[in-house]
Order: sequence, then C-alpha cells, then structure tokens
Amino acid sequence: MAQRIVVLVEHLYGEPTDVTFELLGLARRIADSDGAIVEAVLLGEGVRHLAETLPAERVILVEHPALRYLAPEATAITVTGLLRTDAPRLALLPNTSLGMDVAAWVASALDWPLVAYCQALERREGQLVATAQLFGGKILADVAVGTSPTVISVLAGAFAAAALEPAAPGTIEVREPPAELAALRTHAASLERPAAADVDITRAEKIVAVGRGIESKDNLELAEELAQALGAVVAASRPLVDAGWLPRSRQVGKSGLKVKPKLYLALGISGAPEHLEGMKDAELIIAINKDPKAPIFGVADYGAVADLFDVVEALLERLGG
Repeated sequence: MAQRIVVLVEHLYGEPTDVTFELLGLARRIADSDGAIVEAVLLGEGVRHLAETLPAERVILVEHPALRYLAPEATAITVTGLLRTDAPRLALLPNTSLGMDVAAWVASALDWPLVAYCQALERREGQLVATAQLFGGKILADVAVGTSPTVISVLAGAFAAAALEPAAPGTIEVREPPAELAALRTHAASLERPAAADVDITRAEKIVAVGRGIESKDNLELAEELAQALGAVVAASRPLVDAGWLPRSRQVGKSGLKVKPKLYLALGISGAPEHLEGMKDAELIIAINKDPKAPIFGVADYGAVADLFDVVEALLERLGG
C-alpha cells in the first residue's frame, strides 16, 4: 500500500476551517514528491456532506454524538485508534486550540515523535525537515523528520493561500466509532459563537497598525483618520489591546490574528517576535518608529526613523490634497 499523509479536519459552524485546507495543500505538496496519498480524517456528527469538499484521495469519516464539537478527549481517542490500526507516514494536525489539545495526546498514546508549532515543512537534500517555533517564535528549530510515523501540529496561516484551492473529492470510507466513546470522562455541552467583530482584519487589503508609540487612546483618532484616507482599517499590537484601547478582534500577532494585506503601515510598533509572526507576510510593510534599532525595520520594505505624529500629519496633508 502506498504511503499515506493523514490530515485531521477541523470544522466550525458547519464548515471546514481555513487551516484544514492549508494542511491538505501542504500534504499534497509532500505527497507529490514522495508518491504518497493524502487522507483526510473527518470526525463529527452529521458532517458527511463536508467530505465532498475535501481535496484528498480518501476521506475517513467517523460520526458519533460525542464528536459533534470535536471535544479533545473524544477526538484524541478516535484519532489514536485510526492511526494505530493503519499507521501513516505523517499525521498533520492544526496547531489551533484543537490541535494543541489533541496532538500531544495522540503522539504520547502511540509513542510517536511530535513536532509542535511547525511553521515550515520541506525537503532539503532529500531529507524532510520541519521548522518549529520555540519561545513564542524567538527561536526556530529545524527538526529532521525520520521515516517512522510522526505527528506534526502546523501553525495556522503558515502556508500559502494557494493551498486553499478546493479539488475534486476522493473516496469516502465510513468507520465505526471506537467503543471508548461510550465511557468518556469529559463531554462538550455546547459551542458558543463569539460576538461578531466590527471588522475582519484578516480580510483587509490595507491596515494601519498602531503600537505603544501612539502614546494615548485619544491619539487613535489620528490613526483612524489616516486609515479612512487610505481606505484601510486600524489594527494594533497586543499592549494596546490589553490596555482596552481596541477590541481583541483588532489584535495582530501570535496571540491575535495573522494578516496578509497588500499594505501594512506600522505606526509606533517596535516589532516583538510575537507581532512579527502575525504580519511579516504582508505584501508591502512600511514602518514608522523613532528607534532606529526597532526590530520592525528588519521586516519592513520601507521605514522611517521619525516621530509618527509628524509623518501621519504629513501623509494626511498629502492625501487631503
């Protein structure tokens, strides 16, 4: 039988999440170089229709009431049973709240190696190498992936949007749920949808992002004025969100949202690794900061060592003219 690369399907509110398609796209690229097949593992209740949207040669479907919300215990037990029965070359899980709970559980139960917080997976001189983040992205570790089955949890947004392109579905195989689901110690009672954000910064083409250099909440009006003139939206680094100046839905970074706009204008943002992780893939990055050693300049396409208020006022004058 051909080698397999297995992807755990994450779904919310009746749809697969974006990271699921990112992982399937990643699996396809690896499979094409290895002659392997891509297999999606779809768990849930009443989710068979989702199988037809997944670009994989084979979809393994397990349905049970305990899997309705992909609760960690039920998901880990089911995935462990499937992988133990027929071990794949790789098992790719999203490094989301789901994967963080499940990946280590599955790897430990199977006594397989685990590479967590993976941001890159590629072949180098014939060897498959995973790059994992340590200490919030301050250290990147290259890990040689051996030939034995390995669990890899992949950071959401780490791979190209092209991986989101759907493809024709493969065969669907229905498997019986494990008997252990009848004696779970934990149960998911419900799934509550958070309040809708006023704006989705992950879809914005232009972003004006502010950091501690903005100095006070009152000065956000200046950033809003510039954003309006540019047809952009305002986002922020974590300190401003923690201070309550902007809602969590506007936070860019590892603990916030990852964005890839056409323009990212950073005002008074020093550029901590956690923030850079969320915006470094923007098409055009312009940074304004008084500190010439600010890390943000390391990823910026253009930068100005200047007072952000002077620059913003000059921009507004130019745009207004």
